[in-house]
Amino acid sequence: MLKGRNFYSVSGLLAVVGLLLVINLLSGMFLKGIKLDVTADRLYTLAQGTQNILENLDEPITLNFYFSEKLFSAKPAIAAYGKRVRELLEEYASLSNGNIKLVVKNPEPFSDEEAEAMHYRLQGIPVDVAGGLAYFGLAGVNAKGDWRGIYYFQAEQEEALEYELSKLIYSLTNPQRPVVGLISKLPIDGSAANAFVEKSREWFILSQLKRSFDVKFLNTDLARIPESIDVLMIVYPRKLEDKTLFAIDQFVLGGGRVLLFLDAFSEADVSVDKMTKAVDNYSTPIRDAIPRKLLDAWGVELVKGFVAGDRRAATRIKARIGGLEKGEVDYVAWLTLSEQNFNTTDFVSRKIQTMVMASSGVLRKTGTVDTQFSPLITTSDQSMAIDAASIQFFTSPEELLQMYIPGGEPFVLAARVKGNVKSAFPDGLDGNVVEKRLTESIVPINIIIVADTDMLRDMFWVSFQDFYGKRVAMPSADNDTFVVNALDNLSGSNDLINLRSRGRSARPFIKVADLRAAADQEYRIKERILQEKLSETGYKIKQLQQNTASDVSGKLKISSEQLEEINQFRAEHIKIRKELRKVQHSLSKDIEDLGATLKAINIALIPVLVILVAIILAVVSGCCEAEACRK
Repeated sequence: MLKGRNFYSVSGLLAVVGLLLVINLLSGMFLKGIKLDVTADRLYTLAQGTQNILENLDEPITLNFYFSEKLFSAKPAIAAYGKRVRELLEEYASLSNGNIKLVVKNPEPFSDEEAEAMHYRLQGIPVDVAGGLAYFGLAGVNAKGDWRGIYYFQAEQEEALEYELSKLIYSLTNPQRPVVGLISKLPIDGSAANAFVEKSREWFILSQLKRSFDVKFLNTDLARIPESIDVLMIVYPRKLEDKTLFAIDQFVLGGGRVLLFLDAFSEADVSVDKMTKAVDNYSTPIRDAIPRKLLDAWGVELVKGFVAGDRRAATRIKARIGGLEKGEVDYVAWLTLSEQNFNTTDFVSRKIQTMVMASSGVLRKTGTVDTQFSPLITTSDQSMAIDAASIQFFTSPEELLQMYIPGGEPFVLAARVKGNVKSAFPDGLDGNVVEKRLTESIVPINIIIVADTDMLRDMFWVSFQDFYGKRVAMPSADNDTFVVNALDNLSGSNDLINLRSRGRSARPFIKVADLRAAADQEYRIKERILQEKLSETGYKIKQLQQNTASDVSGKLKISSEQLEEINQFRAEHIKIRKELRKVQHSLSKDIEDLGATLKAINIALIPVLVILVAIILAVVSGCCEAEACRK
């Protein structure tokens, strides 16, 4: 009986191994192109925009993929990412109906492949003491011999991988790029705003725009928009002359598209008149930019003198808390917006994950014009309208928190405006009738208005690192994605829009944020108690000193009552500071405990489940063998 059982066990094991080999062979032959993407954001599935671009290719393209596989073998992270890029390129080639030819090259030092990589200006990375360079880039060449390149694939920017590849292919087949006319009262190009401010680098947002569009700077006092402009981008139109507003009005009425950045309080405005003129009214700041004639004609209002605050979206910054010690505080005027703040039905904002806006204004629809007002970015319903003067005159972040009262309704920070409108200059310019002027829109207007200009500044959404002598940008938010999406959409191309934010592997720790917010609220309450006690005790000491005589030298004599009061204050002060530290310690402990729990689940749970499944299979197999032996 034992020999029979051993025979069945060995034969069964051999049968299982043989079956696995057959299944593996057949799957390699017939199921090679079948994939199952179960990631939350479908990271391994090409977006519809990419598929449209590949289906519409009408000329051959060669993609030369340079990856120094041997030289990168000692770097597992780069090797794994190289495999990911190659597999994605193979997917592009398979869906291109034969129009994309993928050539994989392994450039080694002093080889012909390295010479080609250098010709295409790919970034070489030192990998050994001998000075050998490794390459990880792409060069695409169209039928005319024109080429575009990705100089180095950085794993930190994996969420933009599909967009970069699709943009490269799209640019090879569509060399004519949309022309963006830029009117700006802010130094986006890095020029000095005035004699007191030094010239700086151009803003990174401008560099991003130049990658996808032909950007032409237009004078802020122009009288006519050039016909070559496909879409107009206006940033901070403060004190534009009527002739320029009239030119914009006629451009819009004629079917021109506009991306308009307004601001109730621009922190980037360092103009001379702003710095030197006195404020006529404390509640009326001098940094706003509201072209009221145009907004009135379009049925939109930028609320004057107020910025949007949102406790739920507040940005956490370094600050001195209560004048006692340095720590972090929520700045409710700087908003770090997440997915719930964006309109998911609009092409421009549907894939945005995070944005940072600073002292943003508030947009409203007016009832005077029948236009469609569609919010793209909104705050939460726990927002508060903050007097812009309080920001202008440096109200501290903790003071804003203490005076914060939720209003119970969301604010609109960006919106799309569509519909038929009439001219903002019904009587012409300065009452002079202009020949061939438009008095109403010939097609429904399509305008995107953003109530903040500071979101374009580098400091709020991008940092820079040195990468082997090159200045590499590391975006922390999708501010550039939103702007490029808007210009793409307004210029008429939608295929690339869905590719800009494909999802990220890093996920926010919502539970940790809730713990921090709860502890922070408790901290603020105790801090307020401490401040009240400080003020109360200080007042009492002052009253006692007024009733105290001075000695011969003029110094105040401290009475026993004063000493007792001071000692009581010191004891209370020490007690409350200990409680504050206890709150922070409890916060850290809760977060550490949560992290330990997550680690235990990730490290131990999956292996335990595998072991349980193996035990169950072994038991079932043993029962089947026993049953077979009895028969």
